Parts: sequence; C-alpha cells; structure tokens
Amino acid sequence: MSTEEESQTSTFRAWLGVAAITASLFVFLTTELMPIGLLTPLSTSLGITVGVAGLMVTLQGISAGLGVPFIVAWTRRINRRVLLSTLLAILAVGNLITSISPNYALILTTRLVMGFASGVFWAIGVSMAIRIVPDRHATKAAAVVMSGISIATVVGIPLGTVLESMTDWRTTFLIWAGLSVVVFLAVTITVPSLPSANAVSVREVFSLPFKNIPLRLVLFTVVLFVLGHFGAYTFVRPFLEQSAGATPIFITVVLIIFGVGGAVGNFIAGYTVNKSMRGSFIVGAIGLVVSLLLLLTLGSGVAGVIIALVLWGVSFGVVQLSQVNMTLAAAPDKFEAAMSLNTMAYNTSIALGALFGGLFADNLGVTSVVWFGVALTAASLLLTLVTGRRSTTPATATDELATSS
Repeated sequence: MSTEEESQTSTFRAWLGVAAITASLFVFLTTELMPIGLLTPLSTSLGITVGVAGLMVTLQGISAGLGVPFIVAWTRRINRRVLLSTLLAILAVGNLITSISPNYALILTTRLVMGFASGVFWAIGVSMAIRIVPDRHATKAAAVVMSGISIATVVGIPLGTVLESMTDWRTTFLIWAGLSVVVFLAVTITVPSLPSANAVSVREVFSLPFKNIPLRLVLFTVVLFVLGHFGAYTFVRPFLEQSAGATPIFITVVLIIFGVGGAVGNFIAGYTVNKSMRGSFIVGAIGLVVSLLLLLTLGSGVAGVIIALVLWGVSFGVVQLSQVNMTLAAAPDKFEAAMSLNTMAYNTSIALGALFGGLFADNLGVTSVVWFGVALTAASLLLTLVTGRRSTTPATATDELATSS
C-alpha cells in the first residue's frame, strides 16, 4: 500500500471513530432527555404529577453536572477509549434497569448513576474527536460530534415518543439499552487508543474560572441560557397539549421539526463561529427569546406552533455550537478541564431548569414555564451584550488545542 493510500485509510478510520463518538453523544443525550417526550405516559403509569416525573431529567442533570469535574480529574490517567467504553456500558445497564424497574425510587436512583457517566462523556467526547483527526480538521470534528445533539432531537426523542405510542415507555428504554450496546461495540472497534492528555487535578479544574475571566463569563452565560431553554423545553409536551390540544402524533411531528431546525442551526453555526463566535451566540440567543414569545402568542394554532418550534430549534443549534467554541477559545490548553466545568454548568442547569419548571408547572401552570424560559434566555443575551468581546479566535484556539494534544 502506498503512503497516500495509507494516509487515506488512516483518515477514513479516524472519521469512523468520530462517527462512533457522535453516536455516543446521541445515545447519552436521548437517554437524558427521553422523559421530555414521555412525561405524560410516565406520570400516568407511575401515578405521579408531570412535575415529579420531570425529576428524571433533574436528577440525571445534577449528577452529570456536579460529579464530572471530580471524575474527569480522578480518571485523568485512564485511556480515553477505555473510559468511554465503560461509560457506555453503564448507560446500557442503566436503561435496562429503568425499563424493568418496579418503582419510581429505583428509576431515580438509576438516573442519578447514569448522570455521572453522561457528564464525563460531555467532558471528554469533543476532545477525543479532535485528537483522532488531522489537526486541520479539528474544528470540523468538533462540529460533527456536536451534530449528535441535532440527531438526537431530530430522531432520538421523537422516535422515543413514537415507540412509546406503539408499545409503552418501558419498552422504549429497553430498546435504548440495546442501542447503547451497539454504540459500545462501535467505539471499541473504531476509536483508537487514546492515552489521557490535557487532564488536570481537581484543584486545577476548579481554579480555572478564578484565573480565566473569559471562561468564567462563558460559564455564566451557559447557566442562564440552559436554565431558560431546558426549563421550557422539558415541559413542551404538556404545554402543547394544553394550549393547542396537541395529539401525541402532532407532538412527535413538532419535536422532529425542532430537531431539524437544530440541525440547520448547527450547520449554519459551523460556518459563522469561524467569523464571530460571540456574534453567532448573540443572534442565536435573540432567536431563542423571540421563538418562546411566539410560542406564547401563537401557540394555540398549528401554524404558530410550527413557526415557533422551527425558530427555536435553529436558534438552539446556533447557540449550542457557539458556546462550545467559546469554551474552546477561552481555555485551549486545558480544554478537557474547561469542558468538565462547562458540563457541570450545563447539566446542573438542565437539572435546575427541569426542577424550577416543574415547580412552576405544578403551581402556576405550564404557560408560566415558557415565561421562565423567556426571562432566562433574555438574561443570557444581556450578559453577552454587556461583557463585550473576551475570547480568542476559533482558529487560534483550535491550533493551540491540537498542539497540546
């Protein structure tokens, strides 16, 4: 085999590894957010309110957020392929237990454990993808992995809703256990050995925001927009059922529409963040605020719901990829540690968003949850506007990360 052919083969295998890591994000995210599309049948089956059912998202987010900086630091000497394979095994077992659990208490305990695995993946996944491709493709690899978010919202969560309507929620989680096993096998076969690199101690992880002002600002911004987005999105099904009399099929369709919008937003941001990360985030955040306001004003009709969900999905796709690149730019030489903090902020905010949303939904009605989303996403936009440009260019950040890896 010629040198050129060997290079092409190596590059092809690298992108297969990136695809496996992207599939990992898909199964982790769909597992974490699956209850969003199943809140009504879950609450009915288990004899609990939709707010209490939302705790499935809350507890997993808490463990994913609070545990990740410690676990990433404690596992800093473990080969990243081995670590990812272990995380996927935990995910598969957790989904299996959820599907056969006799009570809600065991489900919540299982989700808590699964959250630790999910959080560690978020901290190491993007950096793994960046390391296995040629340096010039680092940013593209990161964007491909993050597209797993869009795939999850386009395919995963709506598919879970469809499967539940055809079978039940327990069978849905059982199927996801099997899918987790498939991804586990894909990772073990396609991802090369990746000795730990760029990992630091717990003390160093938590000292980063105090030393790094741009990273601190990014983390505050992430907390606000995630609280607002997921606070509202967690209860989108009950809101649509109440405001528009939505059927399960219609909800599935609009969730797919939201996911397609997210894929489009992710694609757009893949180009715009290279020109302006901050500008991309600002435009996306404006879209989040406007889309939620449209949902409140036009959400009683089919057309209004579709318009709002399309804009919401596109805006979320833009904001999501922008904030990852902002984190990369703020701490290129300690990206894995910075991403563990990002994951802590992100997933804890998912948990708190679901918790606060549940309190609003149970006490003030589901419409109040959307207003909560408006307020917090607007706050993230305002913070970004007033703090000004505080980060390096994406290209510089990527180059430094590639060098350090």
